[in-house]
Amino acid sequence: MFDDQPPDLERLLNLRVWHAMWLACIDNKISDIQRREAEREHGERVRPARPDWIVQLGIGTGRPPVQVHAGDCYAAGNRRRAISRDEARRLLASGLPACPHCQPDIDLRILD
Repeated sequence: MFDDQPPDLERLLNLRVWHAMWLACIDNKISDIQRREAEREHGERVRPARPDWIVQLGIGTGRPPVQVHAGDCYAAGNRRRAISRDEARRLLASGLPACPHCQPDIDLRILD
């Protein structure tokens, strides 16, 4: 049998320590990846469902509504809150503008 190991005990022990260190590094990396994957899966499970309709809110006292958007609209801005289908229809019927990008008035069948 081919044996390419060093013949003396000191070098064999050094190799054993070196391999044990690498094995510990690999085990740590595996643990980190498993932990991140578990955190990602947990985040997906507990993430709230995306609302069907949102209203963009203005700046200032009372934060008045500015525009109605579909729940997945990219143009909604950061100041917003989820609303029901009935509230979205009511806001659009009262004259609040619909987003020109996602056009919730078409989906809600609100005609001008």
